[in-house]
Amino acid sequence: MEHTGWFKDRVFYQIWPRSFYDGDNDGMGDLWGVLQKLDYIKSLGCDGIWFSPLYPSPGVDCGYDVADYMDIDPRFGGMEAFEKVLEEAHKRDMKVIMDLVVNHTSDQHPWFQLSRLKVDPYTDYYIWRPAGKNGKLPNNWDSLFEGKAWQYDELRGEYYLHLFSVGQPDLNMDNPRVREEVKKILRFWLEKGVDGFREDVITFISKVEGLPNDLLPAAKGLRKFNHGPHIHEYLSEFQRDVLSRYDCVTLAESPVITPRMALRYIEEGPEQEIDMMIQFETAAADCFLVEYLPLPFSLRRLKAAFSRWQKILSGRGWNMLYLENHDHPRVISRYGSEEYRVESGKALAAAYLFQQGTPFVYQGQEIGMLNWHPRDPEEYEDVQTLWHYRNRFTFLGKKLRLRLLWRASRDSARTPLQWSGEKNAGFTKAEKPWFTVNDNYREINAEKEERDPDSVLNFYRKAIALRKSLKAVRYGNYREYDRLSGRRYVYSREFEGERLLVICSFSKKEQRFRAPRGFSPGSAELLLQNYPDAPEGRLRPYECRVYRWER
Repeated sequence: MEHTGWFKDRVFYQIWPRSFYDGDNDGMGDLWGVLQKLDYIKSLGCDGIWFSPLYPSPGVDCGYDVADYMDIDPRFGGMEAFEKVLEEAHKRDMKVIMDLVVNHTSDQHPWFQLSRLKVDPYTDYYIWRPAGKNGKLPNNWDSLFEGKAWQYDELRGEYYLHLFSVGQPDLNMDNPRVREEVKKILRFWLEKGVDGFREDVITFISKVEGLPNDLLPAAKGLRKFNHGPHIHEYLSEFQRDVLSRYDCVTLAESPVITPRMALRYIEEGPEQEIDMMIQFETAAADCFLVEYLPLPFSLRRLKAAFSRWQKILSGRGWNMLYLENHDHPRVISRYGSEEYRVESGKALAAAYLFQQGTPFVYQGQEIGMLNWHPRDPEEYEDVQTLWHYRNRFTFLGKKLRLRLLWRASRDSARTPLQWSGEKNAGFTKAEKPWFTVNDNYREINAEKEERDPDSVLNFYRKAIALRKSLKAVRYGNYREYDRLSGRRYVYSREFEGERLLVICSFSKKEQRFRAPRGFSPGSAELLLQNYPDAPEGRLRPYECRVYRWER
């Protein structure tokens, strides 16, 4: 089937189901809640939805430990609710993509339970190894979530590999039967009408043969299982046998990838394996690889990442644009300013929404939600967060470790969406929601922002509508100005005589500013701004403007 590239003109909204909206009032978000809020999502200008996992799961990693790939968790409303949401989304010309999690399953998945018993054909569905010499682990690889990457199973008498939590054993993708299972999953959802997949850590599915030790001082094993020896072979197989037969979209999550590496997966042409890549470079401007290794925020580092991906992919591959998702703390608390929440929230939106690519907006981002600050680390739910608190930086006092969690935890982005100033932020009518509501919900909520024409919410609506109306956003050349500035991000887009200039301040201080040569504000149309006026020659704290020229 011909792939039409429909995703290039869409803006997606990511839903973290258990925290979006509770439709049946049991305390947890669900698909009945999504159904009630489809018009809200559409009103943003978003015409696509990415669902984080909806499958049955014991919830060790909030649904990324899948126990059944071909069903919907009853807690979210089951298949009936999903089919209704899919139908109603399509009626509104909204696409729906699922999270595909096939590097690992839940340890409660029937495949794993049968593999423990060595029942054919499941014996080698997972990566099992006997103990090493003198009872040592099979190798020295680290888990990304919990200590070392091996867990001993008493029933089988061997160790299994888990790159994430102990409850997430890695599948053995070198087994052709496992790859056939993945194809069945793809076909099942595509036949149901789903429009594509976000593929979770998909570049981890091929491990180096022999599983050798890694000499890296930290994150041992990462270079042995990321972009492994058969990754392109396996992704090409999925593309050839299933995905090419549907007009669907695929976006691959890949930690530690550069734009040139990404082109091996997403370069457009007959060998293309994936449509878009979720990279982590633009999510690491205040840390070293992960938020638990914090660094001061660097606008120069963020701009360099933005520009690398824009320039290297131009004319060859398509960008996936994002600032927030379920795996990172809230972006205003990281890259912006909680003091200037409204201004910096708008400046951050302008900074990425006018680049070339398909933007994704994460639930709550559009109303400027901030990081959650619990008073006790045991209030966190996330397996990664709790492991870091209990096992890392234990030489620090409780207060300092808690401060690190405030800055780094994924749970900061997973608190219930703040719909109103009512009890539980209007998320649920149950007495107690599944997870703590941020204390600031009376000040920051969608209902309040709906009434304010100058809110972050209404800025997102204007910005998304604007990007869809301008050909230069989809097709235009990208150029960055003022590259060495640590306080301003300035870039242009140009296509067939239409020129855009995007100016974003990342400073709490007022600063002087002169437009680049060839861009005279006096001859331009000011399309978007986050202050009521736009004086020449200066920028106020976190000010942003979008200008347009026509030849």
